[in-house]
Amino acid sequence: MKPSLRRAVAAATTLALGVVGLAVAALTTAPAAQAASLVNVASFGSNPGQLGMSLFVPDSLPAKPAVLVVVHYCTGTAQAMYDGAQFDELATRYGYIVIYPQANRSGSCFDVSSAQALTHGGASDPASIVSMVQHVQQRYVTDTSRVFVTGVSSGAMMTEVLLATYPDVFAAGSAFAGVPATCFSTTSPPPGTASQAPWNSDCSGGRRVLTAQQWGDLARAAYPGYTGARPRVQLWHGSEDTTLSYVNFGEAIKQWTNVLGVSATPASTDSPASGQTRTRYGATGDRAPLEAISLQGVGHNLPVDAAGAIHFFGLDTTSIPSPTTPAPTTPVPTTPAPTTPAPTPTSSGACTVTYSVNQWNTGFTANITVRSAVALNGWTLTWTYPSGQTVTQAWSSVTTQSGSVVTAKNAAWNGAIPAGGSTQFGLNGAYSGTNTAPTNFALNGTICTRA
Repeated sequence: MKPSLRRAVAAATTLALGVVGLAVAALTTAPAAQAASLVNVASFGSNPGQLGMSLFVPDSLPAKPAVLVVVHYCTGTAQAMYDGAQFDELATRYGYIVIYPQANRSGSCFDVSSAQALTHGGASDPASIVSMVQHVQQRYVTDTSRVFVTGVSSGAMMTEVLLATYPDVFAAGSAFAGVPATCFSTTSPPPGTASQAPWNSDCSGGRRVLTAQQWGDLARAAYPGYTGARPRVQLWHGSEDTTLSYVNFGEAIKQWTNVLGVSATPASTDSPASGQTRTRYGATGDRAPLEAISLQGVGHNLPVDAAGAIHFFGLDTTSIPSPTTPAPTTPVPTTPAPTTPAPTPTSSGACTVTYSVNQWNTGFTANITVRSAVALNGWTLTWTYPSGQTVTQAWSSVTTQSGSVVTAKNAAWNGAIPAGGSTQFGLNGAYSGTNTAPTNFALNGTICTRA
């Protein structure tokens, strides 16, 4: 079970997370025979930012897979993002390639402030990341129209910078707790240098407030003369963020509505999960030009909803067929099927659940992985909290609680689990006294083994 990304991001915020060395094999110029692991790429072409590169390629891919770049937070690593987020697991299910850049600057933050970083073709980190994408495109037959980027904190800031500086490369981006593109730009170091500028307290503190036109002009200035299509944008931000002020969420909405040429009045507003408010701009569907999700009462250590991000990208529309799924052997009945589907038979080893918790004071975050021996098209996981715990927020599932009994149902995009496959979701909760883990998990009525 992967460690909680919330724990990793919390460590990043307090600068307590050490740099994790990558003990992985080097990638040759041809795709590796056994690719379903994180692989270090020693050389990938032009690298003005002197970044490291790691790559995850699933064993099974469609004919022209998409490419996703996942960018870590300050003090983080490529390995930490691989371990702590779900993007590689979803890549195995849906068939896309994942690039994990590795910063090498002090504090392991990415350069999102220098003149070179904020210029198309500049000699800094964004150019290195684009070089990684080109490296993959040269070695695999990929869909060049489906290149996406996502990141957390410093990685979220880099995500928005890349969308401004390389709109010709990226189709969409998802930023978890970031700031508008160019917000961190400062007068130091001198223009034309690639060194990372100091921390910009005006931006991080929410004191850099501009008009939508001003923000839009700054983004467009990163690639002067560009007239092509602009990437779609997804923003996530906690209302109690004291590291990168929540004000930046509104400023980023100003910027991207202006850049995308859509109305600043939401086309729709809803609540996809408890404590979340989602506004969409320019359209009302799942592929709106701009989607912004506000997390009420959440700080900088917000949960990273990988499934929600790839759903926005459209990466979950095609699954890789499972070779272990048996073909049906009985004919289609000629009489009407019953309106209530028969429950999944209860059998030993039919499902396993991994439940991992990171707790503090009176709160906790739980990551839950469910593995099914049989193929499912729609799932419901139930369990009972033995110590009076209460769920306060959930992601990648629709979760309700009645007394001590919790019921988690699949979200719209992750209902299908292939035979032998798994899905993952998470939640925040509160407790008093003890926080004893549940053991009585049941998947679609089948008692599961606790892994």
